[in-house]
Amino acid sequence: MVAIPVVKLGSLVLKTLSKPIASRLKQQAGIHPKFRNFIINIAQTNHRFTTTMQRRLYGHATDVEIRPLNEEKAVQAAVDLLGELFVFSVAGAAVIFEVQRSARSEGRKEELRKQELEAIKQRSEDLAREVDLLKNKLDELEHHAKGRVSQISRLAFVRKGGV
Repeated sequence: MVAIPVVKLGSLVLKTLSKPIASRLKQQAGIHPKFRNFIINIAQTNHRFTTTMQRRLYGHATDVEIRPLNEEKAVQAAVDLLGELFVFSVAGAAVIFEVQRSARSEGRKEELRKQELEAIKQRSEDLAREVDLLKNKLDELEHHAKGRVSQISRLAFVRKGGV
């Protein structure tokens, strides 16, 4: 099967190409003002969430004020997050594609097995009918042979001087 290595190679190439695209996305995200504000908000929200989760995990108080990231750190954190999300999305799409392709392949194999099984059943039914036909012919031949035997017996009896 040549298709499987080609698909796997294609998904590897796609993952590899997605990294420079994610890097370009990071670069552009840091330049545009509206998008910059949007990603700063995402980064601050993510920072608050992860800090709160870490504090809970380590058993520290969570009711303290969490200092926001400075603007440059927020932009860098957000573009890193966007880049990782992009790479993760591409990898996830590749996995989903591979699973679906595998499922379709299994479906085709199952359909072939069903067809083969149906062909075997049909052949079995044909052979059973042929066996029945041969049994009927054998019964006819046995009946005909018994009739001949009784005729021969009567003829022999008559020749010997019987009734």
